[in-house]
Amino acid sequence: MASGRTHDRATWILALPFGALWWPWLGLAGVAAAGGAFLLGGLLLSPDLDTRSNPTRRWGPLRLLWWPYRRLLRHRSLLSHSPLLGTAGRLIYLAATLLAICLLLQPLGGPPPQQLLAACGTLWQTQRPLVVAALVGLEASSWLHLIQDGDPMPKTPRLLRRWRRPRGRVR
Repeated sequence: MASGRTHDRATWILALPFGALWWPWLGLAGVAAAGGAFLLGGLLLSPDLDTRSNPTRRWGPLRLLWWPYRRLLRHRSLLSHSPLLGTAGRLIYLAATLLAICLLLQPLGGPPPQQLLAACGTLWQTQRPLVVAALVGLEASSWLHLIQDGDPMPKTPRLLRRWRRPRGRVR
């Protein structure tokens, strides 16, 4: 399992080459979207947000937003350290948290949640290729992290390990 410093170094080194892969299709905007999302995914939305880690500390005072996430998930669980599901889970958690904050701030004059959802819909409609490049960048940084940890698949939950154990004596 790689250290936090090793994860960070690899993220910084590979962000620009990963972004450059998008140049032929999306130009400089694609490089910025994919490379920037790769950095964001590796440094702020890491699979290690389920622990007290460098990515958690980088959120500064906003790291409190990730406290429930850490409490709900065990480190290297299926929902945090798995391809696709881990990144999707972190994005859904972050979106739900932002919507909850909008709901709480609405009586104080904050933006209604519908406005946030409409902005996301508009972004998807007008900049779909760049949004896809950014989502792929987030997922690629997660894969880099998982591969550096030894394998891209999380530990099997205890319940499944018990279920898959052969019954009776093994000769």
